[in-house]
Amino acid sequence: MIIRNLLGALAVTAMSATSSIAQEPVRIGFITTLSGGGGYLGQDIRDGFNLFVEMNNGTLGGTPVEVLVEDDAVNPGTGRQIADRFMYDLDINLLTGIVFSNVASAVVPEVLESGAIYVSPNAAPTAFAGEGCHPNYFVLSWQNESHHEAAGVNANLLGYERMVILAPNYVGGIDALEGFKRRFEGEVIREIYTQLDQTDFSAEMAQIRSLAPDAVFQFHPGGLGIAFLRQYDQAGLRETIPMVVPGPSMDHAILQSAGGAAIGLNVTSQWNDDLDNEANHTFVSTFRERYGRMPTLYASQGYDTAQAIGAALRLTDGRTDDVEAFRTAMLQADFPSVRGPFSFGRNQHPVQNWYSMNVEADENGNTRLVTTGVIINEEGDHYQDRCSL
Repeated sequence: MIIRNLLGALAVTAMSATSSIAQEPVRIGFITTLSGGGGYLGQDIRDGFNLFVEMNNGTLGGTPVEVLVEDDAVNPGTGRQIADRFMYDLDINLLTGIVFSNVASAVVPEVLESGAIYVSPNAAPTAFAGEGCHPNYFVLSWQNESHHEAAGVNANLLGYERMVILAPNYVGGIDALEGFKRRFEGEVIREIYTQLDQTDFSAEMAQIRSLAPDAVFQFHPGGLGIAFLRQYDQAGLRETIPMVVPGPSMDHAILQSAGGAAIGLNVTSQWNDDLDNEANHTFVSTFRERYGRMPTLYASQGYDTAQAIGAALRLTDGRTDDVEAFRTAMLQADFPSVRGPFSFGRNQHPVQNWYSMNVEADENGNTRLVTTGVIINEEGDHYQDRCSL
């Protein structure tokens, strides 16, 4: 079922009394996941994006914008239908918002073929990072494998030599395990693929127990991650077999839901709420005040995506029809990222830091994600040298 909200909380129609006369708003097509177990990922991306628009009185880069939000329900066909309507019925040429790689793999090629621009706040499949890179395609999160490469580096630093690795059997999960294996220097003794709709991981817990690895790496975002962590703890594995996870397997929503089941996890991510820079302080405090909850890394990516688009619109005087001019403006990345250092690599994916983190309990027993250091400094992704841009 498609949810379409052109006004109100899920869409920001923004124009001041003076600017509305001088300039029509730029419409941005926002395709994301708002329902199902992964619905909060899209909700946070949307809320982070809209927060920055609201903070700037309904503008991006001084240009009034109208954000049209619809739910793809993690269905590639639905995502394409929404994109078609945005591009061909509403004449929108700037799209963003997709959470899951299976939806992006169906939608992005058609967007690019039409001559429109796609700016990803999350999903970044391998197919668009190397030889398949495109001048109209930008990523504000990470290339799909990068999160997991960083986890592999962290596993090396932690001294783990024999590991079991798990992820759902879809594009993002396959990329996850490939990325981890690329940088992990030890032995992967078992590679396990789960299902995107799986709720019972008892068979996987039994395999892990029998194999007795030094540690486990798992990538399960959203509700999958909550279920996996709870069952891992209930199986008595948390205290005997350490776990290494990427940020999407331990965002702040999962942390809140998992509680004590997450204590001791080793996490890697490009963002955390405790990163000490002015842009991040402003983002975290304003998000909490506006929405009454902690932001996740998805919210931070939505916020930075709005910042990047705003910086480009400022340099193009609000125009998106001159795609080359918009591309040139985007590549300057003239905005203060909440993650710290940020620039675009050759393939228009991020060059950024990767941080190590631990889940700890405070004096009141509340869990928190604590940044412990930088493990990779300002690095791009594995595929950028294959891009001909």
